[in-house]
Amino acid sequence: MPAKSKAQQKAAGAALSAKRGDSKKSDLKGPSKDMYESMSEKQLEEFASTKRKGKPEHVDD
Repeated sequence: MPAKSKAQQKAAGAALSAKRGDSKKSDLKGPSKDMYESMSEKQLEEFASTKRKGKPEHVDD
C-alpha cells in the first residue's frame, strides 16, 4: 500500500529507521510512533519507498 501523502511517507521512514535500530524508538512522536507499533517492517518499507512527486503534503483521513 503506497503512502497517500508526503507526511505519511516521512512518518513511515522515521518508524522504519527505529524498527531497524538506526534511530531510537523514544524519538518517535505521533503517527510515526503509531506506525512503529502497528506495522511490520515490510509494510513500513512499502510506505517509505513511495515516490513523493505529485503527493500532497497532508491528506485528511
